[in-house]
Order: sequence, then C-alpha cells, then structure tokens
Amino acid sequence: MSPTTTWRDWSCRVRVTLAAGSDADLEASARIVRDLMDDVAIAVSRFRDDSDLTRVNARAGALIPVSALTVQLVEVALDAARRTDGAVDPTVGGHLLDAGYTDDIDAVRSRPRRGVAVPGMAASWAAVAVHRDLRLVGIPVGLRLDLGATAKAWTADEAARRVHTRLGVPALVEIGGDLSVAGPVPQPWRIDVAEVAGDPAYRVEVTHGGLATSSVLARAWTSDRGPEHHVIDPRTSRPARGSVRTATVWAPTAVEANTWSTAAIVWGDSAEARLLEAGVDARLVDADGRSTLLGAWPADERVTA
Repeated sequence: MSPTTTWRDWSCRVRVTLAAGSDADLEASARIVRDLMDDVAIAVSRFRDDSDLTRVNARAGALIPVSALTVQLVEVALDAARRTDGAVDPTVGGHLLDAGYTDDIDAVRSRPRRGVAVPGMAASWAAVAVHRDLRLVGIPVGLRLDLGATAKAWTADEAARRVHTRLGVPALVEIGGDLSVAGPVPQPWRIDVAEVAGDPAYRVEVTHGGLATSSVLARAWTSDRGPEHHVIDPRTSRPARGSVRTATVWAPTAVEANTWSTAAIVWGDSAEARLLEAGVDARLVDADGRSTLLGAWPADERVTA
C-alpha cells in the first residue's frame, strides 16, 4: 500500500501519497504541502483580507507592490487566458461575487445567497498590468481578479515537485480536482475520478503529469437567481450554461490540465473540436450524462463504487 494522508483546506480535500514501499516521512511531506498552501493563500486568496490579491482588488486603477509568488501566479493565470482565447479569464472575480460566491463554498452552500452587485465591466484579462522586475500588479477600475482556475493547480504541481525533490521519493499531490505526480514510479498511479465526491467513479492510470476535473456540479450553490456554479463564462459574465457539465483532462502539468478542463466547460458545444485541435486527452460529460473520450484517453476505464 502507498502511504497516504488527507485533510481539508481551501474548501476541498487535500491528499498526499508517496510511492509504495517508501521510507520517507509522510508527516514531512504533509508539512511541505501545507507550508506551500499557506504561502499561496497569503499571495492570492480572495477570502483573506491580508492577501496580495485582496489589496490589488481593493485598489483597482493603481499598480500595487506584491510578492514574487503573486507575480508568478498572475502570470500563470494570464497565460491560461492567452492559450484559451480568453475562456479561462482571471478577471471574473466581480462576476463570481455577482453570482453569490462571496464566501467559503461551504458557507455559501449553507443558505441561499444573494448576489453582490459589483459595479464593473466585462472580463478583460489583457487589461491586467504586470511588472515582473518591480513586482507590481494592477487592474482597471471595474475589474476584480480571481485566480482559482489556475492557482490551485499550480500549487498541486509545485507541491508534488517539492515533496519529490526534498524527500527523494515519487509523490502524488491532489488538491480538490487538481492532481499532480512527480518522480518515476514502477507502476502507474491508479486514480478514481468522480463528478461529485461520493458518486461512482471511473478509474484511470497515470504515470506522470497532471489530471484535472472541472464540473458545474461540484462547486454549486443557490442564489436569489436560482442554481449557480463557479465556472464563469467571460462572454456573458454569468456561470457557464453550455453543453459540457464535467471535463477531465490529462496534461503534462496540472495547470495545463485545469486550463483545458475549465475552458471546456465555457466552450460547451465547441469544446470537443477545440480540444481535439489542441491535441488534448480528455473525457467530457454532457448535460445528459453521456461521455465523450478525446485523444489518447483510455477507452477501457473501470467504474468503481
């Protein structure tokens, strides 16, 4: 058996698994992941009053001094926007508030939420200003940053890399729907993927890279407008209402996998063609529960309880 430890943070399950037979300290691996998650939260959490992201959002229209980590994470988010022609846009923070995602997801789900009317403008990732050498980030008045689509995946990638480098063993790190592996393993990691935690899952095997699942079912709640979810379509400024309800993607990194899985939800009907054009391996589930396998996604997946 592979040594594993799990806990909850960032409103999701965090899991660290080391290769079977490893003599490395599991608690040490957990500390590495926790410390990195703390650093990322102080950089870009929109739920912390003392984060760099909160300060940037509060002072829209100005260039704000931030940490080197914040600059890096903003650049990762902008690259995702660029690669998806704006489908994965980090400037939808105000639109998430408008949809009622104003608090930790567990708190949002506990009661109907009213959207918070935030005077703003359409999402515009190209309007974000970043000065890497000076460590400055700025957004126009009317926009708010939210890096949820990429920062969690980046953290999984970096955490797996750090655990492998520092402890010298192959490692798997999962944060919510974003999973990353680092280090060579004699046998593939067997991963069970479900649309919603607790539902029947299908099993895939991964030897390297990252796996990400985006879904309109997972982070969902009810606002005064009705059912809502966390994947915002930048074209409408509202939660995406396309034909893809869940997308799972394998890619060389969790960041890239998450970028494509999130974009698939936004693209809807055109997701299959766009992902095929990009050479992406994916499993798409439509609104009726039918699945479509793309690229090298294994056709012999096994369903588990």
